[in-house]
Amino acid sequence: MRLIREGWKAGLPASAALLWLAASPATADDHEQEAWRLFIADHTAPIVRAVDLESGSVLGSFGLKGFAALTASASGRTVFAVQTEADMVQAISSGIALSDHGEHRDVTITPPEMLKVDFQGKRPVHAVPHGEEMILFFDREGRADIVDEDALLDGRSEIRSVGATAPHHGVAVTMGRHVLVSVPDTRAEVKAGDLPPRLGLRVLDEAGAQVGGVAPCTALHGEATSARLVAFGCEEGVLLARPGGDAGPTLEMLPYDKDLPKGKVTTLLGGKSMQFFLGNFGEDKLMVIDPDVEKPYQLIELPTRRVDFALDPARAKNAYVLTEDGDLHLLNVLDGRIARSVKVTEPYSKDGHWRDPRPRLAVAGDVIAVTDPRHSLVRLIDIDTLTESRTIPVEGMPFAVVAVGGSGAVH
Repeated sequence: MRLIREGWKAGLPASAALLWLAASPATADDHEQEAWRLFIADHTAPIVRAVDLESGSVLGSFGLKGFAALTASASGRTVFAVQTEADMVQAISSGIALSDHGEHRDVTITPPEMLKVDFQGKRPVHAVPHGEEMILFFDREGRADIVDEDALLDGRSEIRSVGATAPHHGVAVTMGRHVLVSVPDTRAEVKAGDLPPRLGLRVLDEAGAQVGGVAPCTALHGEATSARLVAFGCEEGVLLARPGGDAGPTLEMLPYDKDLPKGKVTTLLGGKSMQFFLGNFGEDKLMVIDPDVEKPYQLIELPTRRVDFALDPARAKNAYVLTEDGDLHLLNVLDGRIARSVKVTEPYSKDGHWRDPRPRLAVAGDVIAVTDPRHSLVRLIDIDTLTESRTIPVEGMPFAVVAVGGSGAVH
């Protein structure tokens, strides 16, 4: 695994983007302040609550049009609430902004607020943070909207829309001036009302023209960024996009090893301070993917089926996995072994509907936040000891969660 950056104190917006800053303040008159907020979607009502991690107090409750999945921007300044059934995406200003000032970073803390600009389209599902942009894909329109975060926070709607051949359950990712877009199989026979399957990925230039051919990636699902690489899960393997300069990204398939059991990657997370990817491989296995070694896949067997997993941007070798028996596992991604396991919730079976209320994970500085919908709690697990340090009561059924924060100089 290639080391990207070390020696920094890190923070995590839920999409697992790294927020780093120097430990010393800019001047003797400044002071260092750390702030973390949890944004929690409820499973019983269309609402998102912003919770202060230190005090546990609710900083704001934001009504939505429908039930939401949450994604934080790469900077952590905004949180996007993707409401698939309501054909709507709304954005919340997190109220925490880190700005680079050379040898240190400043932190600005303001109240969270719902932004006035929203995004409408038929069946939004995937929201992908990349740099200063968020890319929203609307399945039943075959359209991706690329949203400029600075403009959004200024109350302006600056959107670049990209067509995706035809409606399908797709995804788009920006890479420099180019856009990577999934491609549907429009010749496949599907039932009335169903969307066609994915067959690959194509590259579009600034004008929207396709560059090169379509790279095969059957049933494409799951994407992540690590360093300058973007990866996509496929039935054949993991498809990598590498920077290619003015000619556009180059696409390379990493085929699954022949000795692997039957399965495929459909969810991916990207390392922030090391270049690697962590993905699922079916429901009871994970896969560490190192794209620059001869054998890129390292399979990890889990005791039971996974419920959720997350990477720690501040501790490069750490990943956390919650399995349906209620155990939280500390995974060392360097050797692919589970280092420790502790019980943090009651069992939450994976049987039943995929949208049934189950715990979700978010890393917030020195703790792992675990939602516990049955008990209306967020459990905070100390990373050093893997013990529950305290709980935060949350009204309703806390479900999806993202953590945004970090520390910096306050002038």
